[in-house]
Amino acid sequence: MTDQNRDYTSWFRNSSPYINAHRGRTFVVMISGEAIEQPDFHHIVHDLALLNSLGIRLVLVHGARPQISARLSARGVATRFEHHTRITDSASLEAVLDAVGAIRLRIEGLFSMGLANSPMHNASIQVVCGNFVIAKPVGVRGGFDYQHTGEVRRVQIEAIQKQLDGGNIVLLSPIGCSPTGELFNLNSEEVASTAAISLKAEKIIFMGDTAGVTDEQGALLREMSPQEAGQLLARDVIKHDNTERQLTAACHAASNGVARAHLINFRDDGALLRELFTRDGCGTLVTREMYENVRGAYIEDVGGIIELIEPLETAGTLVRRSRELLENEIKRFTIIERDGMVIGCAALYPFDDGKAGELACVAVHPDYRNSKRGRKMLEHIEKRAIQQGIRELFVLTTQTAHWFQELGFKPGSVDDLPGEKKLLYNYQRNSKVFRKPL
Repeated sequence: MTDQNRDYTSWFRNSSPYINAHRGRTFVVMISGEAIEQPDFHHIVHDLALLNSLGIRLVLVHGARPQISARLSARGVATRFEHHTRITDSASLEAVLDAVGAIRLRIEGLFSMGLANSPMHNASIQVVCGNFVIAKPVGVRGGFDYQHTGEVRRVQIEAIQKQLDGGNIVLLSPIGCSPTGELFNLNSEEVASTAAISLKAEKIIFMGDTAGVTDEQGALLREMSPQEAGQLLARDVIKHDNTERQLTAACHAASNGVARAHLINFRDDGALLRELFTRDGCGTLVTREMYENVRGAYIEDVGGIIELIEPLETAGTLVRRSRELLENEIKRFTIIERDGMVIGCAALYPFDDGKAGELACVAVHPDYRNSKRGRKMLEHIEKRAIQQGIRELFVLTTQTAHWFQELGFKPGSVDDLPGEKKLLYNYQRNSKVFRKPL
């Protein structure tokens, strides 16, 4: 097997938990107007078609800002913004309707492709548009009459659910109808977040022109809570308008029942698939859930622990443990769980005197080493040990002596071990002994 085939096989196998988890779930995907302008926009459509084929219920929301601005400029109509919101007069509304109509037709056309030897062959996807969004006028604020600029009043949930139940993709535009028959220009991010909240969507995904949210040093922030997102927005450190709007909408959705909100870059080919079907993704995740946490292990974690430690047992780094032994001793284990996967584990075995304990079976997944996760897990175990009255930790190791020394362990000897452990010491393994007072 070639390396390329091996990588593909590994990726496909690792994606299977996500395929199962996502099937039957509702995702709202907001595609910015800038993404639609890209020459390779059809690649995004192909990826969305793949999600549909995997049983994911899709609601798409498209933006239209650059297209509207281009049409206004071509017609010589001046654009006026107040508080980052376009004031839509009657002349501007015509350009809005023109731009949105063209985008709708283009998206419908791309989902209708079915050429042989193409990703869309035999896809047979129906994209449904309609008056699903009910709007109301912004009105006069701060002395400014926003005219045909509106806000989302509600989303027609039952009508959308009916289309999703039929396997169709629902496409929402940033245009809303009022009960009086008027049309209003809407904020596409607001349409997306309101739809996601109303539909109780599992995810909302924003496809913008940045990889996500960065900190003040320019480093990508992989995960944050809605509270952290709100604090970042309040500090006014996000200089990219599109990212600021998307993060605001993501924060709103994640604070109102949407489990996870993702911000990814449409320019990164395949970003949508990597964000949804790999453990680390490629953008910024806003979630109220703990995506990664350190906790005590449960019996359901035994399979994950076995998968983690088997390679180290085979290499002789860890002493081999049977499933039965792990099941009996599972309450002694602490694990690091990342999105449902065990990526680290360690066990604490108190000695008979109750004043000392052994740190054992310490393992971190190769993809997550050198990231201070082992240190974090050790801190958790030390707290557990202190709560149990343990005042000193021992560890026996054959290959990771330097790592334990970096964490405050001092070299010891077999004679330092408590009585029962000294009698059970395996001289064939010749493990080095380290100790750490708590």
